[in-house]
Amino acid sequence: MALEAEMRRKILVSVVAVGFFIALIVGVGATYNDGGLAGSGGLVLVGTIALFVLVMAVVGFLLDR
Repeated sequence: MALEAEMRRKILVSVVAVGFFIALIVGVGATYNDGGLAGSGGLVLVGTIALFVLVMAVVGFLLDR
């Protein structure tokens, strides 16, 4: 069963977005590794999650058009 070109593009964009999110989470963990994500590290992590949700909403909207 072959995938259509548009479906491959959607899969690729989604995988790249999730990979970028994982890289951000790892970066936050490496930057704020002072015994936990207390204080500002926790806020940065929450901001990263919020950014991911917004990016995925925009990506979904653009891919659906």
